Amino acid sequence: MEATGTDEVDKLKTKFISAWNNMKYSWVLKTKTYFSRNSPVLLLGKCYHFKYEDENKLLPARSGCTIEDHVIAGNVEEFRKDFISRIWLTYREEFPQIEGSALTTDCGWGCTLRTGQMLLAQGLILHFLGRAWTWPDALNIENSDSESWTSNTVKKFTASFEASLSGERELKTPTVSQKETIRRYSDDHEMRNEIYHRKIISWFGDSPLALFGLHQLIEYGKKSGKKAGDWYGPAVVAHILRKAVEEARHPDLQGITIYVAQDCTVYSSDVIDKQCTSMASDNTDDKAVIILIPVRLGGERTNTDYLDFVKGILSLEYCVGIIGGKPKQSYYFAGFQDDSLIYMDPHYCQSFVDVSIKDFPLETFHCPSPKKMSFRKMDPSCTIGFYCRNVQDFKRASEEITKVLYLKYNICN
Repeated sequence: MEATGTDEVDKLKTKFISAWNNMKYSWVLKTKTYFSRNSPVLLLGKCYHFKYEDENKLLPARSGCTIEDHVIAGNVEEFRKDFISRIWLTYREEFPQIEGSALTTDCGWGCTLRTGQMLLAQGLILHFLGRAWTWPDALNIENSDSESWTSNTVKKFTASFEASLSGERELKTPTVSQKETIRRYSDDHEMRNEIYHRKIISWFGDSPLALFGLHQLIEYGKKSGKKAGDWYGPAVVAHILRKAVEEARHPDLQGITIYVAQDCTVYSSDVIDKQCTSMASDNTDDKAVIILIPVRLGGERTNTDYLDFVKGILSLEYCVGIIGGKPKQSYYFAGFQDDSLIYMDPHYCQSFVDVSIKDFPLETFHCPSPKKMSFRKMDPSCTIGFYCRNVQDFKRASEEITKVLYLKYNICN
């Protein structure tokens, strides 16, 4: 009886902490992100120029971006569509309980796992859809205003805490609007893209069956001494992602692998060996590879000498982003303007979405507005990611990457 009572107390504590984090990390006040019209914007190897082209154009208020002097730059809409098309993975609440714990949310501890998921998702987007792909509905995403976000957070916290005390936790229906379940496509290629778009997102669903979902990643993390509720660093997450891809048995994923650099060194022969190793003996095609390089860009703080190095990395078409952030607060870095990094933030707690149902809503998996952060605030520990489709692609990428990396850091060999 005593043990049972202790278990109940532990469960109640866990539920209270989850409810508190749901409030703490959902309390997101909207702030505009300002972009200069005089400097180019780089996003995962693509360059956008926000220079004056048409004075009659105005940037839509819902974009979350504001051009200085309110003058429109060419390619603003293209940048918005490209950014919003990236897959956004955030804290979630009320998903199926994580085995070995009472946790039904990752609020307050899962941000590095989420940024790792975003990096892997970008690699899969390149693999299946290509860098030129954008989501047709990207510009239909609307930002929520701060008042609605704040009031919804209070309601969520109250309901979550009351449910914790009563022991009843019902799954909430996502508040995003449902798209039409039947859509018309202009051609078979567009249909295929939509199928893979949904399939990739479903692999990151918050359920024990999702190949790269939080539940599976936590299982792989146990071998590194991590458990649900622990803090995960960028290097640990790199190895978790490698294991997850290695263990994935989905037929669509047999043509891709992950290589994690050791001691900031990428050995070309080892990468090529992984690309040429095939699950099926009759398959002679090279595998695509996602290369993950855990690095430290300074001591206690990031050395500003590495600013050009980071810019150079994010300017390459092979880059799939950086798992980084501020101390104890992970972000997914995808680009930059001047000395500021552009990122997606996982620290917004959203409701569980069942990705196993047909035509599940996609809106909460796409970020409506970019954020910027000064490079000087970046935590020195991070993991850099690259994608290469085959061996020849890797060799070409190595030449370009080496030119950048040897400027500031001995990272390739």
